[in-house]
Amino acid sequence: MTRATPPSGLDSAQLEVWAAVATLLERLPAALDAQLQRDSDLTRFEHGLLFALGTAPDRALRMSTLAGYANCTLSRVSRAVTRLEKKGLVRREVDPADGRVSLAVLTDDGGDMLLQSTPAHHALVERLVFEPLNEAQVRQLGAISRAINEAIDPAETWTVPSSGADGS
Repeated sequence: MTRATPPSGLDSAQLEVWAAVATLLERLPAALDAQLQRDSDLTRFEHGLLFALGTAPDRALRMSTLAGYANCTLSRVSRAVTRLEKKGLVRREVDPADGRVSLAVLTDDGGDMLLQSTPAHHALVERLVFEPLNEAQVRQLGAISRAINEAIDPAETWTVPSSGADGS
């Protein structure tokens, strides 16, 4: 039997790098989700929504703004907010500035959950992403990630608010 030849396009060095990136894209989210589910009964997506709300003025954002931050459909955000509402972590309100718009608002219990879940989540990010790298590699990772994000969509991406939900 003859051995199948993979389609051409990437040279062997590029294929090796792509295999590492593709593996990272599968394994890192799974590890982060597993920790959040185990410790806080939250998905990484839900935690991200709580974090966005926790750092927003008045702990409230338009549903469409949340969808933009999460790079997903309004429908996906709506389903996640429904799950978070059932847990008492978020509530929906009509936007007083525009009655046609719904706001997601972080409840006090949601703020407590965010404060409880964030330290362990950030500790895992520290251990998996930052500890294996030296300072120069961390800077390179940031620059590389920004460059790839820019190639995907040059629109402005989310940046860290001036004061985080964990008080830092």
